[in-house]
Amino acid sequence: MKIYNALKITTAAALIGLGVYNNYTANNTSTPANEDAQILQVGEVVPDLVGRTPDGKTIKLSDLRGKVVFIDFWASWCRPCVADMPHVVSAYNEYKDDEFRGGEGFTVFSVSLDQQKSRWTGAIERLNQTWPNHISDLRGWGSAHAELYNVNSIPTAFLIDGEGKLIYANVRGSQLPSLLAGLTK
Repeated sequence: MKIYNALKITTAAALIGLGVYNNYTANNTSTPANEDAQILQVGEVVPDLVGRTPDGKTIKLSDLRGKVVFIDFWASWCRPCVADMPHVVSAYNEYKDDEFRGGEGFTVFSVSLDQQKSRWTGAIERLNQTWPNHISDLRGWGSAHAELYNVNSIPTAFLIDGEGKLIYANVRGSQLPSLLAGLTK
């Protein structure tokens, strides 16, 4: 009898949950997607990213035209991001002054999904991110930058050429040295 009652309760809970889910999805399917969000295509110019650095200065991705750029979406609390960062740091130090097909020099443009400035800036220092291009709107998953690039998980990264055109999407830091070696002149 106890098993039968438990089964009835479980079934009722499942049906209620399904009803709530169906009601939720029915009410939210008409919500328009962000019209500014981009589907990034290899060979096309990526959308410009504009944001504030830790010291409050406004910088733009487009200011780096002429260089090969690794656009890195990350956060201080993201363990895979932190684990991948030594590869990014090493690639930056090794390739920042090299000449590439499609760009002179290499840099990183970091986009943090942190919500606390102290954690963001502390991680920049702790992880030896010595490149000057760091932005965050400190809105976490509500970041306008992540929304513009359709980023829904981190780490997520893109490699662009000196014209701002996408070369590679969904790049991990561990792949970066071999990708950059293949682009050198």
